[in-house]
Amino acid sequence: MKKKILMTMALTAIMALTGCSSGSGNDNESNESKGSDTLVLYSPNSEGLVNAIIPAFEEKTGITVELQQAGTGELFTKLQGEKADPVADVIWGGSYNTYLENKDLFEEYVSPNDEKLPKAYQNTEGFKTSYTLDGSVLIVNKDLTKGMDIKSYDDLLNPKLKGKIATADPASSSSAFAHLTNMLKAKGGYDSDEAWEYVKKLFTNIDGKIQSSSSSVYKTVVDGEMAVGLSYEDPVMQLVKDGADNIEIVYMDEGVVYLPAGSAIIKNAKNMENAKKFIDFIIDKQAQDTLGKETTNRPVREDAEVSDFMTPIDKINVIEEDYDYVREHSSEITDRYKEIFTSIQGN
Repeated sequence: MKKKILMTMALTAIMALTGCSSGSGNDNESNESKGSDTLVLYSPNSEGLVNAIIPAFEEKTGITVELQQAGTGELFTKLQGEKADPVADVIWGGSYNTYLENKDLFEEYVSPNDEKLPKAYQNTEGFKTSYTLDGSVLIVNKDLTKGMDIKSYDDLLNPKLKGKIATADPASSSSAFAHLTNMLKAKGGYDSDEAWEYVKKLFTNIDGKIQSSSSSVYKTVVDGEMAVGLSYEDPVMQLVKDGADNIEIVYMDEGVVYLPAGSAIIKNAKNMENAKKFIDFIIDKQAQDTLGKETTNRPVREDAEVSDFMTPIDKINVIEEDYDYVREHSSEITDRYKEIFTSIQGN
């Protein structure tokens, strides 16, 4: 009898140890089954966008967001380094091409809300969700351009603007490269000789005045150092919203390309269900209305509300980028620009 009791106690101890081992050996599954209340989010987004969306998501879902902010390149490098044991559940922000170049990082997921987006911005890749759009625009200093009619790319060839047009370097700045591909698309195509002839004329008029960064482009215009800048909608609209009455935002007559910012779930995310809820949220009507009314970012949904200071998108001549072509030929486009710029500087 004593021997039987000892065997029973031993088996009970083994089962207890096995249960403890099982629980600690698969924390992710255990946490998910109990219903995690946490989401780890990596984002390069601005404070304005973060402050508009994150609290609304937390209030709606009861999920606490642990946010890490840094530049897009830094965050994607971090994600690659953590691929074997991911820390983040979602990356929120970054360009279309950046996601395609790192698709091995992401979980396949298409939100039920994705069908509410315009077809051009739907999740056809199976992992990247578009939530906001940013278009290439001109920022014009009204005091320095009196008597000039600046409504198009063609108007930038005005000899009176020589040396007074601000741009960053398309070889190193994503916003400047976006303007380069925008003007190529608008002027006949990425490999059109006519379009590249326009690029040559424009950069001849720019006269070597390349700015150090995309932010210095709009800052030099609003400060009166430059007359016109090749910029993007969000920061220029923020300046207008904040009361900079010496500038105006111009949507080029030839057409404006809107590039979608993306978000995706990290492969093997520890809080997978919460990650899906976040992706669903950023493109639901509530979040898109908040984005349109409280920030200077443009919502991707056509039915989203926007503030009075935002030009309705149906009033803008929107043209579509050939994403695949640009991604596959980005080096060729950059090299051809460099050749043109070097030849201009050499004359």
